Amino acid sequence: MDLVIRDARVIDGTAAPSYRADVAVTDGRVTEIHREDSPGPRPTGHRTLDAGGLALSPGFIDMHAHSDLALLRDPDHSAKAAQGVTLEVLGQDGLSYAPVDDRTLAQVRRSISGWNGDGEDIDFDWRTVGGYLDRLDRQGIAVNAAYLIPQGTVRMYAVGWDDRPATGAELDRMRQLVDQGMREGAVGMSSGLTYTPGMYADDAELTELCRVVAAHGGYYCPHHRSYGAGALEAYEEMVRLTRSAGCALHLAHATMNFGVNEGRAPELLALLDEALDAGADISLDTYPYTPGCTTLVAMLPSWASEGGPEAVLARLADAGTAARIRHDLEVVGSDGCHGVPIEWDTIEISGTGEPALAGYVGRTVAESAALRGEEPWVTARRLLVEDRLGTTILQHVGHEENVRQIMRHRVHTGGSDGILQGDKPHPRAYGTFPHYLGRYARELGILSLEECVAHLTARPAARLRLPDRGLVREGYRADLVLFDPATVAAGSTFEAPRTLPVGIPHVLIDGRFVIEDGRRTQVLAGRSVRSTDRPRG
Repeated sequence: MDLVIRDARVIDGTAAPSYRADVAVTDGRVTEIHREDSPGPRPTGHRTLDAGGLALSPGFIDMHAHSDLALLRDPDHSAKAAQGVTLEVLGQDGLSYAPVDDRTLAQVRRSISGWNGDGEDIDFDWRTVGGYLDRLDRQGIAVNAAYLIPQGTVRMYAVGWDDRPATGAELDRMRQLVDQGMREGAVGMSSGLTYTPGMYADDAELTELCRVVAAHGGYYCPHHRSYGAGALEAYEEMVRLTRSAGCALHLAHATMNFGVNEGRAPELLALLDEALDAGADISLDTYPYTPGCTTLVAMLPSWASEGGPEAVLARLADAGTAARIRHDLEVVGSDGCHGVPIEWDTIEISGTGEPALAGYVGRTVAESAALRGEEPWVTARRLLVEDRLGTTILQHVGHEENVRQIMRHRVHTGGSDGILQGDKPHPRAYGTFPHYLGRYARELGILSLEECVAHLTARPAARLRLPDRGLVREGYRADLVLFDPATVAAGSTFEAPRTLPVGIPHVLIDGRFVIEDGRRTQVLAGRSVRSTDRPRG
């Protein structure tokens, strides 16, 4: 054997009780599991690692990641590797960098610079989904990566930024782009239905694209039309749409936020249970925190974003139009803010693209406005204009009991939704998975440790239809995490969000150590994980 992990507490991903065993690895796969009560000799190898009773689990799968450029920019990528993440699902919220043409690429780089930076340090030498996945493999990456076709980018490519139904020819072009992306290895399609231009698609258009995804065995992952006012109706819309299309559904960062939804998680879960019991194929992911994270420009009403970033800036520069935007935000409740009037004391600035604006970071818009002796909208408008729409925010609108109830659900998986940009990013980017294990399993007992691991490993692997990941099992890939159940915890906090976790000394991908003795190695063991690599049916 190449490696024998001796005397580990194996938490195998099935949610069954853990057991003691030696686990042997050869050529990147688990080749023997010798339980402590098994007869016969224990395996031996070229290297033996004494686990000393540490827990050994499958690698964690981040079902909602925003590392699309970070994997190319930062070979270290300890933000995820140190958490035990061995696979990330990219292309989220309907906006990413493939498929594109030159025009679309420039627009999408600008529109999500708050998520991923402007990309000036990246050689965008791809235009297709396959080209992007090839680039990941060619360059070498820290962890594995799967990709969702971003529906908003597809609409940007075929239709543009107009708020109107697609023509027949445009819909055909979108179908072709989705079909090509699926053939090139995407695992499904995402949407950001509170983000422009993806939000301009009606249900009929989305249904047609989901039919294409379903034909390739993929799933639809929507950031749906509201997580605030109308949240339940938005969830129901996605269930109905995907059932009509015959497409599997995975609900992104499934939360119930804002005051209107406090205590309403049971209503969401009842809706999902009814659909599941009727035969629907549904899963969801959440992050174990109450605040959300996005860009400041995402709060604006959709009509203000029609035409793209330059059109937004022009509207903000016009006093009359800016006053109309303010009214929609503060009085009506914009669709960008989930139909709820914005509360500026819940909007914390987490990052700015313009260094001169860094003084706003860590304060709410209301706090910064009070310091300047002006109204919050005046401060927000200045930030949007001077930062060229690149400002990221934390939105403190969640409810802890909703978070806890949703994470117990039978189809729940984990996702960080981690934006790695900004001076003060959300701590979920660096802490989601150890926070699940330490806070919600060990300290609060919301899930048993075995259940928690299953939520973070086997369940997402099943959604991705990966036949050899997500379990500690002979023949499976040796994507493995060794952690200490007594000490594992997120180091990241809202005050120090880039602090690495504790209690995760070893992480392996394909049997190679990417974290060893708590330190990042030089190994780039990650590769693209493509739907075309898995068996059909």
